[in-house]
Amino acid sequence: MSVPIVFLLDVLPADAVIDDVDLAARITPAGDGSGVLSVFDLGPARGDGIFETIGVVGRHPQSVEAHLDRLTESAAILDLPAPNHAQWRLAIARAIAELPDVDQSAVRLVVTRGSGGRPTAWISATPADGFPERENGIEVVLLDRGLPSDVQERSPWLLAGAKTLSYAVNMAALREAHRRGADDVLFVSSDGFVLEGPTSTVVVRIDGTFVTPPPSSGILPGTTQLALWAHLEEQGLPHEYRMLTPEDVLDAEAAWLLSSVRLAAPVRAVDGRPLPMDAGLTARINDALLSRTD
Repeated sequence: MSVPIVFLLDVLPADAVIDDVDLAARITPAGDGSGVLSVFDLGPARGDGIFETIGVVGRHPQSVEAHLDRLTESAAILDLPAPNHAQWRLAIARAIAELPDVDQSAVRLVVTRGSGGRPTAWISATPADGFPERENGIEVVLLDRGLPSDVQERSPWLLAGAKTLSYAVNMAALREAHRRGADDVLFVSSDGFVLEGPTSTVVVRIDGTFVTPPPSSGILPGTTQLALWAHLEEQGLPHEYRMLTPEDVLDAEAAWLLSSVRLAAPVRAVDGRPLPMDAGLTARINDALLSRTD
């Protein structure tokens, strides 16, 4: 198993402008990351923090600006300091430079509330395993999210739309899926709309149109889904945001769960009911996502 690459960041204000030497001095190696985090840090103690995971193909990080923008949005929702994008871009480049020469890797950016009023931030990079589910597909189960689709507007303190470290519920949902003999989950709102997976965005194809739920439904805006939308735009293929019901997914021509590292995994069954898989279309989607230069 490869040892992760870890750097600690001395967090700079978002609007700080310093020279490259000082910028680099505020990003320090942390070995394999063991023994560097205070037990009083509110990230592990309370899940009070945010993160992003960036897919890396070869040595090219994908959708960096989209991830940094989403990190900034999450910071605003949690009242954390806005990240300095230049600092994070340099940290991403340094972490990737230390990786072994592999096809795919993952880079994780983390900011916590820290302790003593000062945030903690780090970046880690690890090679990513193969992804047979891109070809074999995945089985998913529908699970109740326990929240309405307008939670973001009605209850902003629930942090809908932020990518927080509080993933205990998401991991519990995945364990429940495994207990039911499935691979992944599609959350459904209490008012009956499909939302997202614990670590993914859902996209379906209905009458030739690619559809995903709107971010206003309290889901995390998907960076990989945005990259797919850009590809579909280039190809002149119809795509839109629309509220989806479980029946819409079950009746779809095809469905995928999208995430930054796994990319597009076709859904082959929902609650045991088979869904059609378009192997050729899935391959073209993943080829497009892997070949991004943004």
